[in-house]
Amino acid sequence: MTRPPRTADEICTGYLEDVVTLMRRIQREETGPLDAAARMIADHVAEDRLVHVFGPGGHSNLATQEVFFRAGGLMHVNAILDEGTLLSNGALRSMAIERTPGYGRIVIEDQGLAAGDLLILVNAYGINAALIDAALVAKERGVKTIGISSRQHAESTAADHPARHPSKQNLHDLVDVAIDSKVQIGDAIVEIPGMAERIAAVSTFANATALNTLVIRTVLHLRDKGVEPPVWRSGNAPGGDEANRKFLGNFRGRVRAL
Repeated sequence: MTRPPRTADEICTGYLEDVVTLMRRIQREETGPLDAAARMIADHVAEDRLVHVFGPGGHSNLATQEVFFRAGGLMHVNAILDEGTLLSNGALRSMAIERTPGYGRIVIEDQGLAAGDLLILVNAYGINAALIDAALVAKERGVKTIGISSRQHAESTAADHPARHPSKQNLHDLVDVAIDSKVQIGDAIVEIPGMAERIAAVSTFANATALNTLVIRTVLHLRDKGVEPPVWRSGNAPGGDEANRKFLGNFRGRVRAL
């Protein structure tokens, strides 16, 4: 008996369930790396040091923006929003630049990161040239690193893929703490009968889940240290501007994107 085509509601519900399953896998299977990374972040915030976040690659930039100047987010986050790979400056341009060897090195050097600083690198695939260069120069400079990327995607991508760094390395092999985002090859997960390509990507959900989990765990570790970190309140909420204004003096000039 032939099964009737799935309805739009069934397909959308299946997508939702798959996204939730992915989020739960990250929470369940990455507990160790998430907690180790949160402790690193908590130590930096407790010392009033910035936590730098860089997502070189088109939609990976969304991960950087997810935890920057965000209601409920840590004020100590310095988002590295480099113009080169932002989709708003041209999608094809963004892809070309993220594949350009040496570009990520320039970005990190321009930020002036040095020994003892902390850098979170986020990229769904974990292989592109700008990303790997950023990880390599951070390592050379003694910067502590946390990576959020898909092991499956990186390890399944051919060594001669045009997006790869000349060294052919993967992000998860270079960072101090690697968090696996579990994103499957190709990112999109929904199959439609009669279509060759899958639709509906999941990497933004995966990255946001990992990053917001880090924020939660960091705040809990800071609480245990007796430290209450400054957290952004929505400027659209009552008293938001006033609450945020108390701390702005500490971050203007230190956080470039402010």
